[in-house]
Amino acid sequence: MKYNLFPTVFLSLSLMACIQESPKVKHKSNMTSSKSNIKNVIVVNIEDPICHMKTAEYTTDTAMYKNNIYGFCSSYCKDEFKKNPGKYAQK
Repeated sequence: MKYNLFPTVFLSLSLMACIQESPKVKHKSNMTSSKSNIKNVIVVNIEDPICHMKTAEYTTDTAMYKNNIYGFCSSYCKDEFKKNPGKYAQK
């Protein structure tokens, strides 16, 4: 009887560990801002360099880099761009 109890307890605990919900990760395409879209600003990029959303439809924030204005769909994408603008800037 002792030999059957250990595997049963082990399997039960293993199954309980597998059932727990995994952490949720937000996708960049869902990182929209509560700000309204900016319509009257001309930006040099057609799409957000971070998440690749179309800037014409979803521009809510901008940043200037080397005398060019870049549009972003959210402050998250703008902050990512500002960490390394040379990596994302149009060449």
